[in-house]
Amino acid sequence: MTEAAELPPAPEQAREVFGDRFDDAVRYAELLAEAGVQRGLIGPREVPRLWERHLLNCAVLSEVVPEGVTVCDVGSGAGLPGIPLALVREDLKITLLEPLLRRTTFLTEVVELLGLDHVTVVRGRAEEVMGKLNPVHVVTARAVAPLDRLAAWGVPLLRPYGEMLALKGDTAEEELKAAGTALSKLGAVETSILHVGEGVVDPLSTVVRVEVGESPGGVRFAAKRAKAARTGRTRRRR
Repeated sequence: MTEAAELPPAPEQAREVFGDRFDDAVRYAELLAEAGVQRGLIGPREVPRLWERHLLNCAVLSEVVPEGVTVCDVGSGAGLPGIPLALVREDLKITLLEPLLRRTTFLTEVVELLGLDHVTVVRGRAEEVMGKLNPVHVVTARAVAPLDRLAAWGVPLLRPYGEMLALKGDTAEEELKAAGTALSKLGAVETSILHVGEGVVDPLSTVVRVEVGESPGGVRFAAKRAKAARTGRTRRRR
């Protein structure tokens, strides 16, 4: 049995990024390094680089999230990027969407322990919750799938003129190019690649931004969304 890796001290940049929530960020890092590893949510090899590769890498996403919007973190897993984003931005209303019970159990524990009143944990797959969750301004995701598949899950959850922000690695440009046709069918009107975290993370965090028009999800989801809205109105009248 290999010895558990030790969580390194928080870097100075973490104090600047998390501000008043720095102690909560440290506690979250400890939870990831302990319960997160024990429950199989992250690999033990990730513990030494939790701060740079995970918490800070995700927290700097806040640089491109508009003020006061609703956010759905699709495939939230152990809470990345949703939890770091919530620690930095209390102006946001964030839903952590995750299908696996052991992960939603962990996320619920973290949210309650850290007092993240602006965060809600929902168990389910993206394709299952459309019509049950209110459409959001921003969908976030981190390396849960190739971009075309990720967009198929996340874009239909958006409000008209919303945007998906996907944290990606070195393959961002290739993925965006390969997903062009799929994104157009999903109602994307603008795509771009952003680099965030100057002075905080090295290398910078790469974000693929997919902006949609008036029909998030495209024609395929228009009828489904209308049906979900009618069903919701019927239930409320009963």
